[in-house]
Amino acid sequence: MIMDMDIRPLRTEADYEWALGEIEPYFDEEPALGSPESNRFLVLADLIAAYEARHWAIDAPDPIAAITAVMAQGGYRQADLAQLLGSRSRASEILNRKRALTTDMIWRLHQEWKIPAELLIRPYHLAE
Repeated sequence: MIMDMDIRPLRTEADYEWALGEIEPYFDEEPALGSPESNRFLVLADLIAAYEARHWAIDAPDPIAAITAVMAQGGYRQADLAQLLGSRSRASEILNRKRALTTDMIWRLHQEWKIPAELLIRPYHLAE
């Protein structure tokens, strides 16, 4: 079945709700890849994502929050961070915001734990 694209910009909450209603059936019955229905699904998903990014943007975490999130998700402990950074005291100072990350630390965290470098180079506040 070829579907009419019937796509429109999402400018209002009502438009957003319309798009959510339009995309919902595709989750119950996944369209065949490359079909007109699949193309419509992808366009609706992009419109919804763009609307959500404009209206409910989530700021990226600061570097320490990113490190602690990766530690929690990856099952890493402070001892693992200490091994990566060279000492337990250095890891503790980083996590407690008493020492700033160096370029070398950022590189190691990016290489070993795959934390995006752009998250690690963001400015953040140190404890006083």
